[in-house]
Amino acid sequence: MPQASAALKTHFGYDSFRPLQREIIDAVMAGRDVAAILPTGGGKSLCFQLPALMRDGLTLVVSPLIALMKDQVDALTANGAPATFLNSSISAKESSARRSGLSKGEYRILYVSPERLMMPEFLFELVKWNVKHIAIDEAHCISEWGHDFRPEYRRLAEIRDVLPHTPIIALTATATTRVQGDIVTLLKLRNPARFLASFNRPNLTYAVRPKIESYKEILAFIRAHGKESGIVYCMSRNGTETLAARLNADKVSAVAYHAGLSAEERSRNQDKFLKDDVRVVCATIAFGMGINKPNVRFVIHADLPKSIESYYQETGRAGRDGLTADCLLLFRASDAAQQMRFIAEKPDEREQAVAKKQLDQMVHYAESAECRRKLLLGYFGETREGDGCGGCDNCTAPRPTFDGTLAAQKFLSCVYRIREKAGFATGIGHVIDVLRGRSTDKIMQWNHDALSTYGIGKDHAVAEWREIARQLIRLGWLAQTEGAYPVVQLTAEGFEGLKSRKVVTLTKLIAPTASKREKLQNRGEVTGADEGLFEKLRAVRRTLAEARGVPPYIIFGDNTLKQMAADAPKNDDEMLSITGVGPKKLADFGEKFLEVIRAHAG
Repeated sequence: MPQASAALKTHFGYDSFRPLQREIIDAVMAGRDVAAILPTGGGKSLCFQLPALMRDGLTLVVSPLIALMKDQVDALTANGAPATFLNSSISAKESSARRSGLSKGEYRILYVSPERLMMPEFLFELVKWNVKHIAIDEAHCISEWGHDFRPEYRRLAEIRDVLPHTPIIALTATATTRVQGDIVTLLKLRNPARFLASFNRPNLTYAVRPKIESYKEILAFIRAHGKESGIVYCMSRNGTETLAARLNADKVSAVAYHAGLSAEERSRNQDKFLKDDVRVVCATIAFGMGINKPNVRFVIHADLPKSIESYYQETGRAGRDGLTADCLLLFRASDAAQQMRFIAEKPDEREQAVAKKQLDQMVHYAESAECRRKLLLGYFGETREGDGCGGCDNCTAPRPTFDGTLAAQKFLSCVYRIREKAGFATGIGHVIDVLRGRSTDKIMQWNHDALSTYGIGKDHAVAEWREIARQLIRLGWLAQTEGAYPVVQLTAEGFEGLKSRKVVTLTKLIAPTASKREKLQNRGEVTGADEGLFEKLRAVRRTLAEARGVPPYIIFGDNTLKQMAADAPKNDDEMLSITGVGPKKLADFGEKFLEVIRAHAG
């Protein structure tokens, strides 16, 4: 469809499509239902925005968050596209004016929440607005197996009764095979064209560090990123506020974000982050969905996420502009125990079992010595070829291994002796206490100080023994029960390994980082950019954004400014060749940036 390429440049300033965008747009323009799974930063919004601007009629976009609606509409308006939204953030007078405009056909794109969409009076009006297409964003919310299930999404299938002949496109960034099936079934998509892009985010780097002196690690990681923006995810509300306060005391501008804040304060803190007034937002998982800030250069998880799906979604906030960004997870085994306590509070046993399985997969990711990218992709059913990704700590700095045969023999033997003497199994902690020769109440009560394995494991620290135990579980030599008080037992394979003294290679515990860190090197960025000019262009962008009351990236993204700083365009024609510069933005902002470029050249 040649006209799609021309429209892409005219409306958005881009010269080429991202993977699968053209194919999805072709299916949309052909009037088919579509299910599209594209990674964060893969350009999902363009798949319904561009068709909306290429034809008559209204495209209705169902979006879960008010902040996302405003952000998307601001970006579309900056590109000269007639778009609007209806939600509780606008006055009754403004809402009436926008409804009047919709009745007159003045808009091509309308954003609404699922709750508003399903109001009977809204549906009555909707029928009169010439809706040609429906886009359902964050479609994974419809599945109870997704990481962000929202019951109100279940009613969206009713739109078929109101607009029976209007095609639907369902989009999300994260969906396992099971969730993908729920999206198609529960939204009643009719013979949909299905598009599944790779879940790989090649511009993201992944690393896991031990959670020992976590604040020092976080501060060093942030400082290594200079003036760049990032997100730190914490498990508790208090954790976000404490961390933000400490960062501010250390001259790193930061705000907290969690569900306990008032709506006004959450909105204010989010705006500060989006507009680059602060560098860091310390947040619970209440922050994230719909955040379209493209220049987030790092995401830190100060606490263990509840699932790989959540982790993938949250790290996906980074590097949406395609430039390199870094993802750090701080991990200690006790974090998993804390999550297990939350899981145990769930009233439904089936829900508990699902959550436990998801947590086990997350812990395996954190502890594994395998390629982290391969593990992430494998979770979503995608196979990665090749030996190493070159973008995770396990590939760039593989953890050293050692002959773990003797250590395995000691641990397995201790588990066996405890069961033999006591007639019951115990938890990992008790086994380690026996190995290290401790005199705990339980050891004395059960006479486990008389075991032949008592005190034979003083050569390893507690943390090392815990890591050895978890590796033996992953190898299938030990099995750990579920529940609030899990115990470990030998498997048939473990008993055979113990009896035959089978050689086993284990991976050493992750070592803490050095206190002094090197500046992280960015990969995948525009080469040859003049950093001095780039900073001047950022200043102009900030001034223009403040005047319009929008985040800086609405004017131009970092990658666009980097290309300007590298190519130094001298006139309108050369400026139009820059990715992200279309006719509308050239007319509105081009001369301001050209003036700075010319002055910098002298």
